[in-house]
Amino acid sequence: MRLSRRTASLSVAVALVLTLAYEAVPHARVPADDDERERAAPFGAACRIRVHDSRVTAYCHNPFPEPDRVSLHVECARWWDIDTDSSPVEAGPAQTVRLKGRCWKEVDAAWVSHRRTS
Repeated sequence: MRLSRRTASLSVAVALVLTLAYEAVPHARVPADDDERERAAPFGAACRIRVHDSRVTAYCHNPFPEPDRVSLHVECARWWDIDTDSSPVEAGPAQTVRLKGRCWKEVDAAWVSHRRTS
């Protein structure tokens, strides 16, 4: 008799956990209007970043019909070295742009940010 109570309480606990886990997972949503569909359209240039010593070069190619404003951000490894952010450059449709940045010593991280043109 005692074994069945454990089994029953265990099955109730598992059912409760599965129910809570299902409600915590975000579900897919369908865009309500045309503005949201436009924002969901493919966007963004594909960028390759190369670091050579203290210099950073990024090549960004935009295969989409909408322009993309890209900026290079360089974070330097030394605390006294100044991190840099390049000014935004517009990568038009089927266009490749080159962005450059540098540190005095070592580069810790480098990435490219994307922004839609308005």
